[in-house]
Amino acid sequence: MKVSQRTVRLELTEPLRISRSTMAARDAVWLTLEHDGHRGYGEAVTSTYYGLDAATLSRLLNGTARELARCAGPESALDALRAGDLPAPGTPAAVTAAVESALLDLVGKRAGRPVHRLLGSTGAPRAATARTLGITSCRAAAERADRLARQGFSVLKLKAGAPDPEDDLDRVRAVRRAVPHARLLLDPNGAWTPALAAALLPRYADLGIEAVEQPLAPGDPEALARLAARSPLPVIADEDAVGLDDARRLAGRVHGINVKLAKCGGVTAALRIADLIAGSGTELMLGCLTASSLGLAPAVHLADRAQWVDLDGHLLLAHDPWTGIGGTDGTVQAGRQPGLGVRPMGSGAPPGKAATGPGAPGGTAPETLRGAEAAQ
Repeated sequence: MKVSQRTVRLELTEPLRISRSTMAARDAVWLTLEHDGHRGYGEAVTSTYYGLDAATLSRLLNGTARELARCAGPESALDALRAGDLPAPGTPAAVTAAVESALLDLVGKRAGRPVHRLLGSTGAPRAATARTLGITSCRAAAERADRLARQGFSVLKLKAGAPDPEDDLDRVRAVRRAVPHARLLLDPNGAWTPALAAALLPRYADLGIEAVEQPLAPGDPEALARLAARSPLPVIADEDAVGLDDARRLAGRVHGINVKLAKCGGVTAALRIADLIAGSGTELMLGCLTASSLGLAPAVHLADRAQWVDLDGHLLLAHDPWTGIGGTDGTVQAGRQPGLGVRPMGSGAPPGKAATGPGAPGGTAPETLRGAEAAQ
């Protein structure tokens, strides 16, 4: 297989503020695998929360390229990845997810089948996706919520964790008045103490919040489980549920687990988590980082398996370089074309700067991360 990569800058339409940071842009590294005239694509995005900048992602993807070169073809490489034989131990989950994405895309194209068919689903999954609203003024939040509802969004996720908890409550009230029939999720990104969470959750339940993500600071899953046991509304683990071991620890003890492919290690890892929690009383939520349609596409092929779908990262971008999963009307849908079903906007090849290093074509050095980043 021929392996190449490109690094591009993804600018947001407007900065996204959460409890711990504000993000205006992030870098994406695109991996291209080519074999017998077919190309498969994957994306890894930078994250200060997970300690991954563009140069690190590029270096790790180059190392994985050398491992892929030892495989007879994309099908055997995908089998090796599913068996845990590649990439190398210690490879960050985001890199593994990008490699698996490119392999699934390539294998699907070679077989003439969309990825969801490779995973056992017959129909193309489609689901209403949540649309994220950052921490902002009550008026701005209400106006944006009304506009999104008119576009077709039925689920909104409000970020919380302002210095004054009453500001968050006022913003939720304003949104509730603007869109009284919308489903509302809340995400403090770990900003609350157990005592504050215990005081706030009943108030949010009275406002009709459907579920709350990671209300407590990550690092103490037992505290999160104790909170969930007495919470008047569902508690979803996010930062405290990274991989399979975390899911095993929390299964049946929280109401949901937010699975992000870049966090758990890709489609195979996500399916293992879904199988683990099935029937436990813990539901699956599919989440994402802010990324392009390419980065979100693998998760969209799993969308029919989740109770909550939060796959709007591409909708936050000023310009999405890829297309094929929809979402602007509040619904994401997997493509029916072979592979991931996404394509570059306006050209037949991924745009952006070429990355340098082993396994990649010559070009300018990858861009480095600039500005604050939020693990949305």
